[in-house]
Amino acid sequence: MLPIVLATLGAILGAFTARRRKGNGFDIAQWAVVWAIIGGLIGLFLSVLIARL
Repeated sequence: MLPIVLATLGAILGAFTARRRKGNGFDIAQWAVVWAIIGGLIGLFLSVLIARL
């Protein structure tokens, strides 16, 4: 559940960042996808760490 939440939060933050930098639709989509991947990976590592503890 944690990776999904962090991926969604990353996509939202990425889209807001691209919009603030005055990007077009493709820029906003790319930033949202990249930040979602980063957030999902962080969430995955955190969930594995929590499961190991």
